[in-house]
Amino acid sequence: MSFTSDEEYGRPEVRREVTDVRALRALAHPLRLALLNHLMSFGAQTASQCAEVIGSTASNCSYHLRSLARFGLVESVDPVDGRERPWRSTATGLQFGAADGETSDQATALGIGSAERLLVEKQIDDEANLTRRAVAQRDEIPAEWRDAMMLSGFALRMTPDELKALGEKLDALIRPYIGLTRTDAPDGSDVVELRLNAYLHPDARRTAAAQARTHPAPSHPAQKDGER
Repeated sequence: MSFTSDEEYGRPEVRREVTDVRALRALAHPLRLALLNHLMSFGAQTASQCAEVIGSTASNCSYHLRSLARFGLVESVDPVDGRERPWRSTATGLQFGAADGETSDQATALGIGSAERLLVEKQIDDEANLTRRAVAQRDEIPAEWRDAMMLSGFALRMTPDELKALGEKLDALIRPYIGLTRTDAPDGSDVVELRLNAYLHPDARRTAAAQARTHPAPSHPAQKDGER
């Protein structure tokens, strides 16, 4: 969720893990998540600027920005022109939910898990909507951006360790381009949305079970003494 900003190049990298169930639930609110995504994509923005892009009112955006600020997710900064005060995200990257085994309190773990699922579902919906908008506007953007556009899907066969290693390699490859922290963005650069999701295919186990039922492993006749 971190991309470029014309106003905020070269911020120190701050990767924050959000585990507070109240913060996770606050982020699951559609407007609050949209505001945080917008600030992490485009840098410091006023409530009025956010409202114009997100499709809300300045007063409503201001209210929800203050709500995000209570959880330390955004902060106000000094205005450049002395007028409306802008807001910015406090982190350049976020990770949601507690790591496995981080909490031994079952009620807390369930609360975090429930809030995290709600937030992830909202993010998936927002990502799908963003992709649809990008495709709908494809004919309106310059040809070089159309040619560079990527909409790809891959079915990989790998172990959990390989998947984890691949994720770490991709993270290392992508991280230098994060807009809020990049200091060497060349002329012609702009905000690019990149999402990578990788998980065990939801149908993998059902498919394996179906194959086992329809094509059982061949049985071998019992060996006689002396046979190999």
